[in-house]
Amino acid sequence: MSRPAPRAARYALRAAALAAALGLWQLLTGLDVDVWLRFSQFPTVTDVAHAFADRLAGADYWTDLTDSLTRILTGFLLAAVLGVAGGVLVARSRLAEDLLGPLLEVVRPIPAIALVPVAILLFPSNEQGIVFITFTAAFFPVLVSTRHAVRALTPVWEEAVLTMGGSRWRILGSVVLPGALPGVFGGLSVGIGVSWICVISAEMISGQYGVGYRTWQDYTIVDYPGVFVGMVTIGVLGWLTSMAVELLGRRLTRWLPRTSYVPGARVPRRTRQAPSPAPAGPRPKEDVSHDQLV
Repeated sequence: MSRPAPRAARYALRAAALAAALGLWQLLTGLDVDVWLRFSQFPTVTDVAHAFADRLAGADYWTDLTDSLTRILTGFLLAAVLGVAGGVLVARSRLAEDLLGPLLEVVRPIPAIALVPVAILLFPSNEQGIVFITFTAAFFPVLVSTRHAVRALTPVWEEAVLTMGGSRWRILGSVVLPGALPGVFGGLSVGIGVSWICVISAEMISGQYGVGYRTWQDYTIVDYPGVFVGMVTIGVLGWLTSMAVELLGRRLTRWLPRTSYVPGARVPRRTRQAPSPAPAGPRPKEDVSHDQLV
């Protein structure tokens, strides 16, 4: 069985893959390659790098960054708290499932970005409407994942706590929430990604500041390097926040058994065991018939 590669080698491989992608981008755009895909319309890597350096030197970039992070964190934290609470409630209470289940299932298929007109009419400011869109985008993945995780718990754990005299709140704190944590963080990981998609779209439609608003403004004035600066910023922010959620989930679920995944590793074949030798000692006497003696 092959050994897993060292961590430094894995990071070097990832950096090499990213450098190769950037090199291919620079090559295709620098040579103005037009083979079905029109790379001649794209800015080169150096153009984007120069535009990025100019943005970093200005105050507007950091203002947009702060506004987008404030919106995403506010909406996501609200969705995390209410989504986990709602998922546990619907999974544990038949009355809550009957009252809230149909309403949630009707609203859940509606894309969060389609609620922008509702947010504009409902909230007095665009800022509150964007936070609402972000909250809605993350709420349903967290709710559904929590509900399935709670329902998948084995009832033996709950029965054991009840046998030892534990209350319902004790079951909730000692069995339900810890047991559902892996599913909860699965929903949080999905929710943070969907939140970034929707907050950027909401900023493009009704925002005044933010990364999405600035990216759309660059598009309207045909500043394509600026558009790619916004795209890179969105990608980096989404990656950092997703990694933070994943690291927090690993920290809170240390008690789970971990498996070391080694891509491409061969599983050793099971060798066929030889039959065990007969125990030493006197052999039993065989019955001999009369015909054999004759």
